[in-house]
Amino acid sequence: MLVAEDAVGLTLAEALQLFEVQMLKEERLRPEEMNYTVLIGGCGRVGYVKKAFQLYNDMKKRGLVPTGPTYTALFNACAESPWKDSGLQSALKLWEELKRKNLEMNLITYHSLLKACAICSDLRLCFTVLKEIVDKGHVITAETFSFLLMGCIKDKENGFRYALQVWQQMRQLGIKANSSIYNLMLRAARDCAIGDLALASDLLLRPTEENSSLSKLTLGQKKKKAASETVAQLDVETMEKQLFWGNSRQPEEQSVSQEDRVVGKNQARMGTVQAAANNERVEHSMAGDLVVFDRNQTVSDQPSANRGHDLELPYSPPNLLDSKISKNVVSLGAVATPFDRLALMGNMEGFLNKMKEDNVAPDIRTFTLLAELVEPLSQSESSLLTVLDEYKVPVDLTFFNTLLRKKSKLGDLEGAKGLLSVLVKRGLSPNLHTFCNLAIACWKEKDGLQLLSDMKRSRITPNANIYSTLINVAVKQLNYTYLKQILQDMRRNQASPNDVIIKQLEFAAQYPPSFDRYKSKNNYLDKIDGFRGYYTWWLKVMAAEETPHPWAKYRTAKPFSDKVSTEDVQTQDKPNQ
Repeated sequence: MLVAEDAVGLTLAEALQLFEVQMLKEERLRPEEMNYTVLIGGCGRVGYVKKAFQLYNDMKKRGLVPTGPTYTALFNACAESPWKDSGLQSALKLWEELKRKNLEMNLITYHSLLKACAICSDLRLCFTVLKEIVDKGHVITAETFSFLLMGCIKDKENGFRYALQVWQQMRQLGIKANSSIYNLMLRAARDCAIGDLALASDLLLRPTEENSSLSKLTLGQKKKKAASETVAQLDVETMEKQLFWGNSRQPEEQSVSQEDRVVGKNQARMGTVQAAANNERVEHSMAGDLVVFDRNQTVSDQPSANRGHDLELPYSPPNLLDSKISKNVVSLGAVATPFDRLALMGNMEGFLNKMKEDNVAPDIRTFTLLAELVEPLSQSESSLLTVLDEYKVPVDLTFFNTLLRKKSKLGDLEGAKGLLSVLVKRGLSPNLHTFCNLAIACWKEKDGLQLLSDMKRSRITPNANIYSTLINVAVKQLNYTYLKQILQDMRRNQASPNDVIIKQLEFAAQYPPSFDRYKSKNNYLDKIDGFRGYYTWWLKVMAAEETPHPWAKYRTAKPFSDKVSTEDVQTQDKPNQ
């Protein structure tokens, strides 16, 4: 029990050193299963897959029997791996091993496998795992749906529509969302498009009773406190077919089942919806309206949620997180931006009200995501800090950096700088990320040089990310004088260039492909020549930055019980192939 007790408060590197050197080699103590499981869990949290499976294999060689937490930690290591393909391969191999040995997994272990599939693969593989979870008789929980939402977010083209469908199915089963699920819905709105609008309209706006075909009632499937109870069981196959209907990645063969006919009926309705929208309905804003309403709809029929920049319109989009959607909403219109997608979830106000209905308190992560999603210069954006204070959520630097980055991307350098005084008043200090975000708005040479000067006065040394951001601005403007001054500042600070910076500079030093420098004179090319000469010398005196291996800081002096060749030692921290 040495490691299990003494590892509390230790870093992973220290715990591995304690176990492999002091316990096994020096004191020659016999380890227990818990020793290995604790260390595998630590490796899992940082994605150290190679070491996690080394420990797993060693414990089996010693005759120790892995437990559920051991497998959970291994799957978690696969999910957190820096190399997702390799992590997925390791997870699938372990899953197959457990099947061969007929070892039953509990729901916690299944969730760690589901997490690995969601992060390292896609939503389709998640459904393969979900089918087994349901077949084994496990009760689907909010955590199960949170991992499905992670899989939705992997699809940048259709992920927002997938997330809304998963949400609707979760509500059909009577499962309430937690803070993690609400934050994942915001991530889906931020990172993913809604896909085909006609398909999304048909699948998301259909009456609730049609969606109920995805779940079926079974009597006494799960016996808890009562002798028998009615449980809503997820119909995984039908849900999967509806999510991927119309997708180019359809299976080659599909049987014509009852579920297929339901989906086919829904597809046929799509054409009707489109024709009706053209003939009998009206779009109230020809360019950019989020939804198409029935012409006969009155203002009083409208949902209460409003979109801040559309207050002058008599219509507002529905909140697709609601269980019931007005029948007068015919189809979705232009859903092109992240704040459009937030508007379909009630905008900031409607989204927070939905959380309140579920007795879920927003955290700082919720407000940071909202800061990215609310429309720039809108009422929601200006009231964000006030609303955050109303919910008594402690603010952090990441939240301010998000707001600052948003203003910088719009070129509002003064507005971004104005946030610095606000964060200082709240007891926070700017960090490297803050200055890197400010660098985005330094479109003028004097602003970029002033930023570097301000950092020095603040005793903050610019890093490669800040220099790369400034270089990017200078290259876009073909300002070689500015570019040379940035490189000179890097040399004074001995800031080693990384691969990204080298690629940026190599691009800046290229001649235009169609220009013959010997046939005509060009002042622009004269500047390139001057820059190329300095850049060639600069490369010789600047040492390139080496990207550290993500597992290097966890390595022990010498791996335990390893009898490997020199070649194996050199590659011991590479991902499994």
